[in-house]
Amino acid sequence: MATKAPTDSSAAKQALSKSSAIIEQVTKALAAKCSSNGKVSVSKMDQNQFVQYQIAWLTSEQKIAENFIEYAWNDSLGTGELEKLMAQVFAAEVVSHIRTEFSSRASEYGISTQELVSKLFDDSTNKFLEESSAIENYNHIADLIASTGSFGAYGLSEDHEMFRQTFKQFAEEVVAPKAEHVHRHDDIVPEEIIQGLRDMGCFGLCIPETYGGLQPNDKPDNISMLVVTEELSRGSLGIAGSLITRPEILSKALLKGGTDAQKEKWLPLIASGEKMGGIMVTEPNYGSDVAGVSVTAKKVDGGWSINGVKTWCTFAGYANLLLILVRTETDPELKHKGLSIVLAEKPSFTGHEFDYKQDGGGRISGKAIGTIGYRGMHSFEVSFEDYFVPEENLIGGEAGRGKGFYFQMEGFAGGRIQTAARANGVMQAALEAGLRYAQERQVFQKPIFDYNLTKYKIARMAMIVQASRQFTNTVAKLLDNHEGQMEATLIKFYASKVAEWVTREAMQIHGGMGYAEEYAVSRYFVDARVFSIFEGAEEVMALRVIAKSLMDQYSA
Repeated sequence: MATKAPTDSSAAKQALSKSSAIIEQVTKALAAKCSSNGKVSVSKMDQNQFVQYQIAWLTSEQKIAENFIEYAWNDSLGTGELEKLMAQVFAAEVVSHIRTEFSSRASEYGISTQELVSKLFDDSTNKFLEESSAIENYNHIADLIASTGSFGAYGLSEDHEMFRQTFKQFAEEVVAPKAEHVHRHDDIVPEEIIQGLRDMGCFGLCIPETYGGLQPNDKPDNISMLVVTEELSRGSLGIAGSLITRPEILSKALLKGGTDAQKEKWLPLIASGEKMGGIMVTEPNYGSDVAGVSVTAKKVDGGWSINGVKTWCTFAGYANLLLILVRTETDPELKHKGLSIVLAEKPSFTGHEFDYKQDGGGRISGKAIGTIGYRGMHSFEVSFEDYFVPEENLIGGEAGRGKGFYFQMEGFAGGRIQTAARANGVMQAALEAGLRYAQERQVFQKPIFDYNLTKYKIARMAMIVQASRQFTNTVAKLLDNHEGQMEATLIKFYASKVAEWVTREAMQIHGGMGYAEEYAVSRYFVDARVFSIFEGAEEVMALRVIAKSLMDQYSA
């Protein structure tokens, strides 16, 4: 079968329209099954968590595929044959996934096999899938990438593209040469990188110009943050890509709930990098269930006394400004409404352990948790013993008491889309490494790139990365307009999961050398594993945020 570039998007859109209708029908059926007195019951949803997880996953794929088609046929973004072919093949994969999953357990999804066959196994859909899924299309995508050196247009404005190129150069010249040493020796982020990002204003990306940041005062600019995050993550997740996540979460929580005085004091210090942030939410017994937070802040003369243990506090050693989610209200019935946020200061430490005692007797100590990847910033378990925080460091002041959960969620929305950008950067690095090795390595007298199984892998990796990147950008624009909270979770969920497959395949292309630390691709693989765990575990994102939001639309 000869490969032909798609002349229009009508066939893909028609097939996606049908799969979208089926997803909506199934979601309505599940909502009805899981509702009680007009509201979705989480306990009823939990009776079949698998189908709830799957509806979240398939909805993610569906929306990303629809967005990919819109991007590919928007010629003003610089798209052409490669992008159109990738989007069409990606759409075919998604429709195929949807109908395969639903047909395998139709009754559990509340749809009859006959309905599914008539609506999604019709002749036109079958023809679209067969033509689009042909191996020749994957071959052609891989050949276009190899011949042009392009993995697809980024579709950025001139200013954002210039921004991207600046940080791409920094990542290649400053970050990447240090990445392997830090990873293998579990070392700290080099000061040269931190200072370089300070000099470039990187820590002020999410802070308005009024407070010394780079963001326009009149409107958020999440694209700039994503562009920088992706390129730095491409250089190294552990020593660069995650450095601006903590300022992102910290500044958004302050902008959401801080008093004018708090914003004026802390935001300029965060923007300049003088104050490096640490985020302390998770506890040994409470991860994604933040309503169970038990670290306490007790009112004392002049401020608050903090007691308890936080865990998975990334960069907590080096950080000198800590955002801590604490329980200020003693009534256990208040649950998440009894939580507040305090800002605590401490000296900066560069080792794997720290112990600091205040003049008044308060103490904070921490020890780094050994991890298989994501090294450089170190994640700590941190203990507080009567650690004193001044009264003015309660975010929002007295009016902010009991509202810490909501301030935290504002920060996490930005953190989740940033996680998608981090995943995109690691995937891009893995894709480039896989292509490079495939072209160089010869097996049976020819480069392994020339075998169509390798081309299939390269093409599919490129499709996934570009689809994920473009939806990430779309969500950024929604967030700019104070929308897209659920979509931010959706792309975090998707990008985190597919990053494991992309980095795994890049590693597999390297064969035995992919398992050796000699090649950075092994680092990409272990780094990618963290995405589905931090900033909200994959299962919680799928079941408690995405699926629940989808059910709520149809529960009334």
